[in-house]
Amino acid sequence: MITMYHYLFLGLVLFVIGMIGAVVSRHVIKMLISIEFILTGVNINFITFGTFCDGIKFDGYIMSLFYVAVGAVELAVALYIFYLMYHKNKSENVEDYGDL
Repeated sequence: MITMYHYLFLGLVLFVIGMIGAVVSRHVIKMLISIEFILTGVNINFITFGTFCDGIKFDGYIMSLFYVAVGAVELAVALYIFYLMYHKNKSENVEDYGDL
């Protein structure tokens, strides 16, 4: 039987993979994907607490939908900024973007 702790562990694993990827990676797209992994881990935890602990209020589900919207906007804005900077510097390496 799958318990709440299984879902929390899955959220933790995704969060840690995202953190490691964001710190280690120097490629812009890999960093953005790692940030999405972090947001996915947080969403799984919100849904887990909403399912197992919330009852009828649906706070976890509402926060999860908010995080999905924030993640989509964050990804669109960040991709546009790095698209403009790529045309200026012609590099995907984060270390070349010192003018942020």
